[in-house]
Amino acid sequence: MSTFVLLHGAWHGGWVWQRVAPGLRAAGHDVLAPTLTGVSDRAHLLHPQVGLSTHVQDVVALLEAHDARDVVLAGHSYAGQVVTGVADRVPDRVARRVYLDAFVGDDGDAAIDLLPPTVAGHYREAVAGPGFGWLVPVRPLERLGVTEQADLDWLTPRLTPHPWLTYTEPLRLTGKGDAVPAAFVECTDWMRVFRDHAGRAAERGWPVHEVATGHEAMVTAPAELTALLLELAR
Repeated sequence: MSTFVLLHGAWHGGWVWQRVAPGLRAAGHDVLAPTLTGVSDRAHLLHPQVGLSTHVQDVVALLEAHDARDVVLAGHSYAGQVVTGVADRVPDRVARRVYLDAFVGDDGDAAIDLLPPTVAGHYREAVAGPGFGWLVPVRPLERLGVTEQADLDWLTPRLTPHPWLTYTEPLRLTGKGDAVPAAFVECTDWMRVFRDHAGRAAERGWPVHEVATGHEAMVTAPAELTALLLELAR
């Protein structure tokens, strides 16, 4: 059996996988869903120097502390950057990378530069204003394709601002992670910000799967996502 390590995107915490983790465990797998430094239940650790390298180290340390191997490392949205960084650091522990509507970055790529220019402009404006120059304020969930009131009520009070340095700090890669098999899952029922990243994945020969839901698939289509993750683990 595999160990699934599920990484949340910006503004969220490990709790966002609560609708997915039980199905993975029921199939016999271990599941770890950490919260990255500075957000959600770890928001008390937030400071301006929390960056991408902080989050990569969060996950490397987690894998080493649990001596986790044969890991299916899945990252949502921003956490695609973290998946890439971790696989480069400890490729011997990672059996498969899964990018869930997520950044597919190369050495030297910063997340903000991987967004469509219009979206990146909105981020920069928000950081310069209510983000005080170092935080990414929470984006409206409706723009991410969350439409059910129960889902909005569950998510909204739990989201926290995200450290801006994680979006401006570039990936630093050696290429060791390239040998780890990868797959991409695109969420298609929203503005499809990560369409180009699905294209990048296809160009690299990765299998690309589609889920007909908004960006928050672990919330809005948990059963379908769970089944897909189990298929990828096989």
